[in-house]
Amino acid sequence: MKTIDSIYNEIKESLKEPFQKVEEICEYNSEKVIRAFWENNVSENHFNTTTGYGYGDIGRDTIEKVFASIFKAEDALVRNQFISGSHALTVTLFALLRPNDILLSITGTPYDTLHEVIGIKENKSSLKSFGIKYDEIDLINNEFDEEKITNYLKENQVKVIEIQRSKGYSTRKSISIEKLEKIIKLIKKMSPNTIVMVDNCYCELVNKKEPIEIGADICVGSLIKNLGGGMAPNGAYIVGKKDLIKLCAERLTIPGEGKEVGPSLGINKEFLKGLFFAPSVVKSSLKTAILTSAMLEKIGYEVEPKAHEDRVDIVQNIIFHNKEDLIKYCEGIQMSSPIDSNVLPIPDDMPGYDDKVIMAAGAFTQGSSIELSCDGPLRKPYIAYQQGSLTYEYGKIAVLKALEHLTNK
Repeated sequence: MKTIDSIYNEIKESLKEPFQKVEEICEYNSEKVIRAFWENNVSENHFNTTTGYGYGDIGRDTIEKVFASIFKAEDALVRNQFISGSHALTVTLFALLRPNDILLSITGTPYDTLHEVIGIKENKSSLKSFGIKYDEIDLINNEFDEEKITNYLKENQVKVIEIQRSKGYSTRKSISIEKLEKIIKLIKKMSPNTIVMVDNCYCELVNKKEPIEIGADICVGSLIKNLGGGMAPNGAYIVGKKDLIKLCAERLTIPGEGKEVGPSLGINKEFLKGLFFAPSVVKSSLKTAILTSAMLEKIGYEVEPKAHEDRVDIVQNIIFHNKEDLIKYCEGIQMSSPIDSNVLPIPDDMPGYDDKVIMAAGAFTQGSSIELSCDGPLRKPYIAYQQGSLTYEYGKIAVLKALEHLTNK
């Protein structure tokens, strides 16, 4: 039987081309980020902090200008008061929607943690409980159902269309920027006043363009994913049109004060440093995902995307078709982590999920998925969702070690 090292030696030459594509995108996005720092005159005094109400926090305000520059957005809300990407999405939905408004998802059922937010799963604090209507249109063979979307917009006045780019715990492909641009053009032609909201989690800096550049009205993501660069210990961002960001700010804080309040509590330097590192860290995550895809396919497992496919996000799917291999692989990733490598991950109930979930995440920041992690619900077809890696070198060590653990079962 071949060793993992010998299999790696067989496939490493084939990785040069996809690695080169990732390197080129990293260079492009690195220039985009540094220019945003220059344009907004980021200075050492922006590392200073505020407490209490957070009045006059010039560091916080400058960070938001930098994010707006990178996304080519009118305004941004970047706060450590957001506890997660799901929290930022929740704030955005409650900010934009009013009783009797329609929220339409055109990428099928959203990520599990939004089910109680929307009211797909009963909750007295959901959008549904406030009289907000929800509907969804599934993708067809990983494509937007343009006919259904067109007919729905003809027959209904839709306030917000939500598009989740990354796949979540589903089996579909993630949504490319090209597909996103095409569908936004259709939506705006059919219903110009409908707000297009994009869940951009896991997708930032993977390509050269971001959703606001191609017509989205508002875009949301987490800072313990791509744009935090492994430095941000929490937080999230919302970018988009100025009037919509004002609504979101007033939902996060209070009406009348909005963006003017919210102390940074010493976080400004970490946010800026994480953003500075983000293009390189995203590159490392993508190279780790490409290696994982090539190795697992070589061993005989189904993978999505394949090693030479263009990437939309930092997530790599491994379809095991049995729970034993899913668990074993996650164990191997945990064993290879810098933190809690001695801990054995076991499937268990998690808030916001219907199925038991196994999660390998030996990270410096709890729940950080820009650091190498691997998780999945215990339901057919038993998919592991792997993401992140602060450096490719550490990612490679972890993946090869996890494969040794898997194949020695």
